[in-house]
Amino acid sequence: MAIDTRGEAAAQPEKPSGEKKAKRTTPALFYRQAVAELRKVIWPTRKELINYTIVVLVFCLIMVGIVSALDFLLTQGVLAVFGS
Repeated sequence: MAIDTRGEAAAQPEKPSGEKKAKRTTPALFYRQAVAELRKVIWPTRKELINYTIVVLVFCLIMVGIVSALDFLLTQGVLAVFGS
């Protein structure tokens, strides 16, 4: 408990009246809530899924190319400076 300069006990801050103790959820409630959330999801069509997959694969290939090129160039640079 904090003491103010006059020696009296300082008032403790009050908890907001709307604050409640956290309740534990049961596995059944969790499952029902998860199913309810999954029903809200807008699932992609087959065409959209194929397009998204192609975009991700192309992006990954481009990134692999960039990283490989930088690795090769840096390796050549280090070998040129320090010798082999």
